[in-house]
This record gives sequence, C-alpha cells and structure tokens, in this order.
Amino acid sequence: MTQYIWQHADWTSRWRWGSDRLLMPLAQARKAQGELLGRAASLGFEIGMEARAETLVDEALTTAAIEGVSLDPRSVRSSVARRLGLASAGVQVPDRDADGLVEVLIDATQRYGEPLTARRLKGWQAALFPRGYSGLRKIVIGDWRKKLEPMQVVSGPVGREKVHYEAPPAARLPREMARFLAWWRSGRNPEEGLLRAALAHLWFVTVHPFEDGNGRITRAIADMALAADEKTSLRLYSMSARIRSEQDAYFAVLERTQRGDGEITDWLEWFLLCLKRALETSETRLERVLAKSRLWQRQAGISIGERQLKVINRLLDAGQGGFEGGLSTRKYVGMTGTSRATAQREIVDLVKKGFLTKRGGGGRSTSYDIAW
Repeated sequence: MTQYIWQHADWTSRWRWGSDRLLMPLAQARKAQGELLGRAASLGFEIGMEARAETLVDEALTTAAIEGVSLDPRSVRSSVARRLGLASAGVQVPDRDADGLVEVLIDATQRYGEPLTARRLKGWQAALFPRGYSGLRKIVIGDWRKKLEPMQVVSGPVGREKVHYEAPPAARLPREMARFLAWWRSGRNPEEGLLRAALAHLWFVTVHPFEDGNGRITRAIADMALAADEKTSLRLYSMSARIRSEQDAYFAVLERTQRGDGEITDWLEWFLLCLKRALETSETRLERVLAKSRLWQRQAGISIGERQLKVINRLLDAGQGGFEGGLSTRKYVGMTGTSRATAQREIVDLVKKGFLTKRGGGGRSTSYDIAW
C-alpha cells in the first residue's frame, strides 16, 4: 500500500501546487524580505557583522533544539565570534559539537554560490558528529545511511512509539540523492527563489539520507537557497528560530505532505508565511545589535578588565530585558569565579564607568542592569 509520497514512481514529478493560493504569501514574504534587505544596506560593516553573528547564534541554537539537541549558548557564541573574526575576549573555547554546526551554517550561507555536491553534504554531516556518536549510539558519519532499516521518525516512549514518517530504504539513496543534486544545479528549478528553498527543504528531509542530522542539514540547505536568492551572505533573520517557535505546525504540515499524493500547496504556503514571520521578527534582533553598538560607542576608550568584559557581554547577549532579577553580586561570582569582595568592587567600577545602572532596593538584594 502506498503510504508516503516517495513510494510513487518518479515521485517529485508528481508535485503540484495551486499558484493562486501562493500569490499572496509569496508577495508578503517578498515585501518583508525587501524591507529587511533595505535596512541591511544602511548598516555599517561592523554592525552588519554583529547582526550576522547574532543571527548565526540563534540559527545554531534553534536548529539543534528542533531535533532535541541542546547546545551551550556560550560555546556557540564563541564559535561564531572566532569564525567571523569578531572580538572574543572573555568568551569560552567552543566545544566540538557547537563548532561543527556553526561551520556548516557558515559554509552554507557564505559559499552559497558554490556547487552542492554529495561530498559537501557528507562533510556537513560529519562535522555535526565529530566523535562519531549521536548521544551514546555510534552512527555512520560522512556517508549515506547503510543498514538502519526502516529509517523512521518516531515519538513517544519505548514500546508505544508513534511513527510519523518512514524514509526511503538505504538501497535507494544513491539514486535519490543523485536526482536531488541534479535538480539543484539544473535550470529546471522554479524561477522563484523562495519556492526553490521550500522545495529543497521538502525534498531533502523526505529522502532523509543520513543516519542522523537530517533536520539540521535540511534547514542549512534551505538557508543556502535563500542566501542564493538574496545574493548575500549577510544573514539577518533565522528561519530555524521561527520554525522552533512554530514547531508543532512545522512537523504537522510536513507529515501531511509526506503522507500525501504529491499535492504540496499546504507546505509551500506554510513555508512562505513562516519565512515572512521570520523576516518581520528579525527587527528585534537588529534593535538589540544597534543598542549594543551605541553602548560600546558611548564607552569607547574606557578600559575594563577581562572579567568585567565577560559579564557585560553576557548581559548584552541577554538583550534589553537583561537577566531576570538583574545582575547581583552572587551572579557575578558565579560567572567569573572570583571572590564576593572582588565582585562587589568590580561591579561598583562598572557603575562608575557607565556600563551598569543600579536597580531599586539595596543591601543583599541590590542588583544592576546594563546602562542602555
């Protein structure tokens, strides 16, 4: 019995969609994209790079979280700073898992014009699993999956799993991936670049060629297609962050589409509207970056210590809201490992130099915020 779209002969040729339904979502996504790209053109180089770094951090953290993988935000920030050549004083050394994912995302969006090949995709997957393990399970890395049959997407406890999707068998992968890569580099892609990104996303995640990491690589491919459409590596929005916030709807529309007969209008419409929302919410990130830039410009030439810089960067990364309850002496000690007396002295120094402002209250409950 035919249960999934890939079980139909020449299944991608069966894809069809209602163009009339997509006209408005496409126009809305293009409008939001144009407004953001226009805003990007007014940013200076340094601010643009800082905004790009913020986006990469969001993208790495959320694309991993969608798959249930939790990365250390500080390690991700360190990796992004190092790879983009940004100031990284007071930032910890990145771990290998975070560094591998950041490497993939940068490669996909910075080298968007270079060929997408089997070797490149396999290299991406190997970078995600530098130890050769997914959790406690040893997996095939740097190659298509081999013996894991059936390849299923499941949820629920052991013994009561719900199968959401089953991918093509491993024997079909060389042919399926050859077809996908030929489509990617051919002129038979739709002329509309946003639809190309949506189709690439659906195609790759349906084939599910790797033993693990398919979701992260799928979204990197979609980002690559979007970067090629925009003809810029300056990423100011994160599709993964938006997908993460709409995760239930994302999986639901994918499951419906993969169990269908080739009618993919629902998926394309959802992707375009999700992209629109991702573009629109990027304004918050830009405002945060601009606020950080104004702070550093205002404080230019004022010297602070490495521990103080580490704490200020942590507060800035938390955004306009700062830490819940503000920065306290106890939190300063926890972040820096210094003594309470030293922490109090360095906080007072940051207040005098205009980096921090004191909240209401006093005594042991005294706390501080960034002096935006």
